[in-house]
Amino acid sequence: MANLVNLTIDGKKISVPSDYTIMKAADSIGISIPRLCFLEGIHEESNCRVCVVKVEGQNGLKTSCSTKVTEGMIVNTDTKEVFEAVSFNLELLAGNHKFECWKCSRENSCEFLDLLRRFNVDNDFSDNKKFDIKEIVRNETSDAMVLDSSKCVLCGRCVSACEKLSGLGILNFSNRGSKTYIGPAQFHNLEDAGCIYCGKCIQACPTGAIREKDEIKVLERALRDKSKTIVVQVAPSIRAALGEEFGYKIGTNVEGQMFAALKELGIHEIMDTNFTADLTILEEGTEFISRVQNGGVLPMFTSCSPGWINYLELYYPDYISNLSSCKSPQQMAGALIKTYYAKKLNKKPEDIFSLSIMPCVAKKAEANRPEMGRDGYRDVDLVLTTRELARIIRHRGIPFRELDPIKPYGDLAQYTGAATIFGATGGVMEAALRTVTEILEGHSTPVEFNEIRGLDNIKEATYRVAGIDVNVAVVHGGAAIKEFMNRLKTTDKQYHFVEFMGCTGGCINGGGQPIVSAINQEKYDVRKLRSKVLYNIDQNTEFRKSHENPAVKAIYKDFLEKPNSHKAHELLHTHYNKRSFYDVKF
Repeated sequence: MANLVNLTIDGKKISVPSDYTIMKAADSIGISIPRLCFLEGIHEESNCRVCVVKVEGQNGLKTSCSTKVTEGMIVNTDTKEVFEAVSFNLELLAGNHKFECWKCSRENSCEFLDLLRRFNVDNDFSDNKKFDIKEIVRNETSDAMVLDSSKCVLCGRCVSACEKLSGLGILNFSNRGSKTYIGPAQFHNLEDAGCIYCGKCIQACPTGAIREKDEIKVLERALRDKSKTIVVQVAPSIRAALGEEFGYKIGTNVEGQMFAALKELGIHEIMDTNFTADLTILEEGTEFISRVQNGGVLPMFTSCSPGWINYLELYYPDYISNLSSCKSPQQMAGALIKTYYAKKLNKKPEDIFSLSIMPCVAKKAEANRPEMGRDGYRDVDLVLTTRELARIIRHRGIPFRELDPIKPYGDLAQYTGAATIFGATGGVMEAALRTVTEILEGHSTPVEFNEIRGLDNIKEATYRVAGIDVNVAVVHGGAAIKEFMNRLKTTDKQYHFVEFMGCTGGCINGGGQPIVSAINQEKYDVRKLRSKVLYNIDQNTEFRKSHENPAVKAIYKDFLEKPNSHKAHELLHTHYNKRSFYDVKF
């Protein structure tokens, strides 16, 4: 443990560990030093010089994010010299930034705009030819994401996040001097650069330079099309995060208000993706049991996360046969909405507008996969992220915090606690084990499998089931996926079932979830707080095992016949393919 040192910051005497930076020491006593390029544990390069402070007895200003504290140090964070230096740096950045705040996806969460307001920057250099306003807008062809370098401040946070969180290093600096911009290597676009659309770069970006493909207007048009019946599905983790967009604390369950807001928007039918999460467990669990009993390919990999599917198809295609053939809960729901539910509503599939609200940017691309539809129509017509849903609610003037909570209605809205925890890393595995163990054992088995909960990047456990030691693993985040897949190539251990999630923490930390500022990322483990919401719902739900869901039982009786039936395979299962990109090799 580091020794304590004594120092003074803005007249306050404090003692902190000697390995603290000035910024961290200031944070510990509630003094917020401005920062832009700094993202703790991800990007600590001190290249924006927005965090400078004055250290008495030392020449010039020091970057607080990289300067370690020393015994007796006296620091001033808000002198006239500091104010002028930070203001000037912000003015230079503003001069090279295209301001379109009224239509920017970061209208309520732009760290750069917050700093400009904090320092009362009123100089507008946008028409000054001294500065080169970058107009390079790339990757508009991507199904999921857009890069817009006219809004980039070249902080480098996205580059580091891509490298450290996805383990891929897709993004980097290109060109030099005033022509510098961030994008995929060799001037490629995201769609052919090996990007898995996990969205970690979006969450790291302090501006709107990297964002999801905004499709709010598609919904606005659908809401005004009298020929369409709009059926919405909402992923488990949305209810644990949406409230942050409306001022609720991180880790607040706003499930009831969320459904009320959708009704206020004019959505005709509201279902819950939790329902098809339960359905996934019946399909995936049955497939797993069949593989174990009939010598199928093991370990079986879960297939719920499209970021993970992208990863496997691009980087480890030799393991495609290990994937469950199940579609994700989103796509299962879409298939049922356009078939079973359309028939119940006495509607043609083409008259149904299937809307999905997801925490995941990659879900946009997943919905566009050619195999995710039939007879000329797509199962999911539109995917909006949590952030996009929040924006349309705000733009419509719906008073979210004042809404009386409601429950979703319809035949595809009932769910178990097992479905809810799908949104947290380990949740899919735990939900599967609750059902698989009970089927194989032939009697009631435990509900909670605590060994696979938590935020360790790779979690492993062995469970004795029907006389067999079943080895399972849970892996989340691109960097951990790479580590585990390389381990799988050399280990002698026989794994049976592995859950993969493209995002660290799982869907609760998906690339489409509300942006958390750099300061709040330092204060809170957002993954833990949001996951707690889902586990609390699970604890308080009447049914906690997917096979106990009465609505799931009913749909098998009335429509699907049984898990893994021909009908179920036709609608709820799919196939995956090897894909290639320019020249990245592992």
